Amino acid sequence: MISRRHLPLSGELARVANQKPMIPTPTVEQVAIVCHETNRAWCATIGDDSQLPWGDAPQWQRDSAIKGVEFCRANPDAPASANHDSWLAEKKATGWKYGPVKDPEKKEHPCFVPYEELPDDQKRKDSLFKAIVAALS
Repeated sequence: MISRRHLPLSGELARVANQKPMIPTPTVEQVAIVCHETNRAWCATIGDDSQLPWGDAPQWQRDSAIKGVEFCRANPDAPASANHDSWLAEKKATGWKYGPVKDPEKKEHPCFVPYEELPDDQKRKDSLFKAIVAALS
């Protein structure tokens, strides 16, 4: 005798039963947190321990990560250099300029240069950021 639980499903019931559960797309802020924390980890590997965890990071830094995620989602085919160009434009609009050391009080940043002038370890941050947004969007 075949029990009912072993009978094959058919029609709409079979389609619904065989669907994978929907995993919602993470919010912009959730993706920004992952990007920020990855950036923080990457910075630590290259000797920069100045990055604070997301919850302790200043609001301007969290806002910058959020804007970066929004840019990547709106421009998924843009190269990593475009991420940097967008970041640079945002920094310029908020009064930042080049400085040899990152100094939020003076609004100076050593990455305030064209993408081509960035060291490779800094270019990798843009590539990581873009890859994370793509993977989570």
